[in-house]
Amino acid sequence: MTVRFDEGSLDAVVLDIEGTTSATGFVVDVLYPYARERFGALLASRGDEPEVARAVAQVRELAGEPDADAGRVERVLGEWVDADRKATPLKTLQGILWAEGFARGELVSHFYPEVIDVLRAWAAADGVRLYVYSSGSVAAQRAWFTYSPEGSLMELVSGFYDTENAGPKQEADSYRAISAAIGVAADRTLFLSDRLGELDAARDAGWRTVGVRRAGEPYFAAGVGGHAEVSAFDEISLARSAR
Repeated sequence: MTVRFDEGSLDAVVLDIEGTTSATGFVVDVLYPYARERFGALLASRGDEPEVARAVAQVRELAGEPDADAGRVERVLGEWVDADRKATPLKTLQGILWAEGFARGELVSHFYPEVIDVLRAWAAADGVRLYVYSSGSVAAQRAWFTYSPEGSLMELVSGFYDTENAGPKQEADSYRAISAAIGVAADRTLFLSDRLGELDAARDAGWRTVGVRRAGEPYFAAGVGGHAEVSAFDEISLARSAR
C-alpha cells in the first residue's frame, strides 16, 4: 500500500531510527553489548571529562543514589540496558562509546535495504528537508549516519534531535520543540516511526504521521492505530519534482 502526499504539502520529514530506518535487532544484539562491555573502562579512565561527568551525575540523580561510586553507576547502567530504559544519561554514554567504535571501524550502522536510496531521493526533492529524532543521543545519531554501509549520509540530514535537546518521544511538547527549532509548520512536517505512542504524540502536536510496520520488529504486533501505515519507505510518495 502506498501512502501519497500532495505535491508541495510537506517541507520536512523527521525519521525515527530503531525499528524504522534500521533493525532493532542490530541495536540490541550489537550496539548494546558493545557499549555495556566498555562502560566500566569509560567511567574509570574518563570520569572527569565534562560530558561523562554530567551523565554520571544524571545517573545518580535518576537512581536516587547521590553517592553511588563508579561500580554502582556501571551496574545501574546495565540494569537500564536490560530494561531497555530510554534514560538520557544512558544514551549519552552509549553514544560516546558507539561514536568512537564507528570512527575506529569496529562498527558499521544498519539500514533496511530500501532506506538509503529513498532518503537520497527525498533529500534531492525540491523543498524537503530531512531530520532525525531518536532516543539515541545526537552523537550516536551522527555516527550512525556517518558510518553507514554506503559511507557518510550526513549531507542528507539537516538536523538531529534526541531526548535531551527535544524531550521524551511520547510527549507532544517534544515535537512542538522540534517544530520551533526547524522553523517548519507542524502540518507541513511528516514523522515516521514504528511506535504508536510516538506517532500519537506527534499527531497531537499537529504533525502528519506514517507508521512503519516491519515484520519481525518488536512493535509490529501492536500496530499503528489510526495512523497511515507502510511496511517500507518506498511505499511513501512525497510527489516532489527532483532538482
